[in-house]
Amino acid sequence: MIDELLAEQRNEMTSHIIYKRLSRKVRDAANRETLKKISDNELEHYNILKSLTHKDVAPKRFFVIFFYIIARFFGLTFGIKLMEKGESDAAEKYRSLQNDYSRIAKFVQDEEVHEQELIAMINEEKLNYVGAIVLGLNDALVELTGALAGFTFAFQNTQLIAVTGLITGISASFSMAASEYLSTMHETNERNTAVKSAAYTGIAYVLTVVVLVLPYLILSNPFISLGVSLAAAVLVILVFNFYISVAKDTQFRRRFLEMVLISMGVSAVSFLIGMLVKSIFGLDI
Repeated sequence: MIDELLAEQRNEMTSHIIYKRLSRKVRDAANRETLKKISDNELEHYNILKSLTHKDVAPKRFFVIFFYIIARFFGLTFGIKLMEKGESDAAEKYRSLQNDYSRIAKFVQDEEVHEQELIAMINEEKLNYVGAIVLGLNDALVELTGALAGFTFAFQNTQLIAVTGLITGISASFSMAASEYLSTMHETNERNTAVKSAAYTGIAYVLTVVVLVLPYLILSNPFISLGVSLAAAVLVILVFNFYISVAKDTQFRRRFLEMVLISMGVSAVSFLIGMLVKSIFGLDI
């Protein structure tokens, strides 16, 4: 029992330091105060546990650095919600201990309040444009994986496929960004919002294009390049959907499988079309 208390005591100190450091970097005053309050609550939990264990424990330095970096580079929302998944485990542990230690009963309520306050406080600009990012990412994955599959069988030349893929992808990114700008302007009539939405769509599209075309610039075998490109597409889908599932509390598995099946299905059809085109027109490049 004491070992379990010491483990949770260390977790509380770790969370206290993470929230304290993040509160110093947040610009929004309300968010800063909320983070500071949660940090103080974690320290209170630590002190209560210390009164039971009569020991001081050090924080988990790796986790302090890890979650701080995650929050700084991937956004406060993602970093905090990823950490809060661990907090939910702590709440369950405290429920199992509260019958033996009455002072721990307060922890359960605090952990639940933490999550509610965090959800209420978060307002990151980039998460308001998730729809634009999804549009750029989805369209690039579906269109370019299909195009690369068709080009691979029709051309069978990695440099030619790479150049053609880049031209196709970058041109399509401008088209998608322009369409998103016009669509957002029609819906909101706010030029600044429309420009940002178009930028997020275009950037997501271009970055995806670069990831998918890169294997053709590095490898010499077009079919191996296609396999690596498709694997990269699945990895992009995996990382993006995990990020969104954490930051926006959406279902991960269904969205991931849906995007993979669509992208791979289009690639398979396009590969067959490439075979037919090469056969019908007798292309030999």
